[in-house]
Amino acid sequence: MKIAIPVDEKNIESKVCISFGRTPYYMIYDTDSKEAEFFDNEAASSPGGAGIKAAQSLVDRKIDVLLTPRCGGNAADVINGANIKMYKTQGDSIKVNLEAYEAGKLNELTEIHEGMHNHGK
Repeated sequence: MKIAIPVDEKNIESKVCISFGRTPYYMIYDTDSKEAEFFDNEAASSPGGAGIKAAQSLVDRKIDVLLTPRCGGNAADVINGANIKMYKTQGDSIKVNLEAYEAGKLNELTEIHEGMHNHGK
């Protein structure tokens, strides 16, 4: 299973980023191999539609689960359309959130906000 998390830096000690679409990086954690992969969020500098572009990049990487503190409506539509489960992070530690997810202690993310339209301008 592949779990994606928006992160501030490209290392496992980084913090979870509070912004889904404008996060600088994403981490994908493979629960089978226990390996983490980091990649740049090319949508972060988009003048608009960053959440949608970011969500599509995760869909293209065939993730199964997204752990994030929040998500905008348009991005959530893309994520939900791909049958990816979203869970709300607790605090800002990557490790704590991965452990909480694997222990079944994270709640599904159901409070979707309208997004930060034109945030990149």
